Amino acid sequence: MYYDPIKDIFASLIRKFPTLRILFYKLLDVMFLRSWYVRRELRNLREILGEKEISIYDAGTGYGQYSYFMARKLQPNNIYAIDVKEKWINDCKEFFRKRNHNKVEFGIEDLTEINHKERFDLIVSVDVMEHIVDDVKVFQNFYKALKPGGYLLINTPSIYGGSDVHDDSEESFIGEHAREGYSFQDLESKLTPLGFKIYRSRYTYGFWGDKAWRLGIKYPMQMLNKSKIFFIVLPLYYLVTLPFTFLMMYMDYSGENKVGAGVNFIVRK
Repeated sequence: MYYDPIKDIFASLIRKFPTLRILFYKLLDVMFLRSWYVRRELRNLREILGEKEISIYDAGTGYGQYSYFMARKLQPNNIYAIDVKEKWINDCKEFFRKRNHNKVEFGIEDLTEINHKERFDLIVSVDVMEHIVDDVKVFQNFYKALKPGGYLLINTPSIYGGSDVHDDSEESFIGEHAREGYSFQDLESKLTPLGFKIYRSRYTYGFWGDKAWRLGIKYPMQMLNKSKIFFIVLPLYYLVTLPFTFLMMYMDYSGENKVGAGVNFIVRK
């Protein structure tokens, strides 16, 4: 089972109906627990960086969800958002232009080949590193791209269940990934030799968060992978399951997980 075909369906919908994009961003923020964690950390980092205008690198922007959030909530700033998918980048360019977010620029870049020099105060990498084989090369590039005192926020699956890592069936998402995921120790061993200092690390999608993800995301994705006709059934499915999903997400978000299916890892140059 794969995320990408479903992602492309949503991308085509918001391309045809741009007015749906903001609603789509809001749905992503509500339905994906990782967005709860990422947005909280972004707000905290913005306060730490002070009142000056900051330069942000959205390293793997996808639909542009986090660039849209940061452009509005982390001001003053300028944002450079990149991805390897040209269609998605072109869609974002057009949407942000129409919304008059003139301090957000977009580009097509391969993170293993970037060559930015002390350009950014903050680098944001959400669910990207698990897809890249040469992750150390990317981390080296991130270090070079950060200004002294700048921060790197990484959100990724963990080795403790992320992407159904121990599931060998067709129902696992791991087929799209270059690795199972990371532990705190994995990231520390790759980042600190480059000069990064650990600022904060959290496991996300603990016991309750994992159950919420399965109920709110995995099972609907499984249905849609079997047949697109399940789009008709989804409203009824969510009407029944959403109260339980949100309660479990809140329990995960408001607590501290000793271990979890996701990693939220922040380092400083």
